[in-house]
Amino acid sequence: MAPLLFALALATLVAAERTPRGGSIGGRLEGTWEMQLSRTDCAGHVIGTAQSVAIFMAGGTMMESQAPRPQAQKTPGEGVWGHTTDSNYAFRFKYFTFDAQNVFTGWTIISGELTVDGTGDTNTGSASIEVYDPNGNLVTTGCAEVTGTRFGL
Repeated sequence: MAPLLFALALATLVAAERTPRGGSIGGRLEGTWEMQLSRTDCAGHVIGTAQSVAIFMAGGTMMESQAPRPQAQKTPGEGVWGHTTDSNYAFRFKYFTFDAQNVFTGWTIISGELTVDGTGDTNTGSASIEVYDPNGNLVTTGCAEVTGTRFGL
């Protein structure tokens, strides 16, 4: 029994020593970013622009808050991110939407990829947008081009 307990304790210590997924492996994305989004029709024609703040946290989770939609009509975006290769990262987040009467209207899922430049202070990338109704039916899709600058002191 003692060897089994020792093995379990050792396995726990080894797991605790591992670098969190998406954390510091290539982890230059980790932190807070001011993002500029250009929504497109996926053929390159800009439909609209927006600003966003994205926080990429250690361990591979993220949060996002976006303007110009009033926050009463949209929850913060919550999701995941990870290092893919070199200075490239993938992310995916979801937020819920409401109308002006506070009635649930569905959700949006945004998935994309970012590349952080050599300075670690800017990024560029693209994303796909999926909008769902309250019953989970896909209503529309879109694309976005994004650029970001690190938010710092």
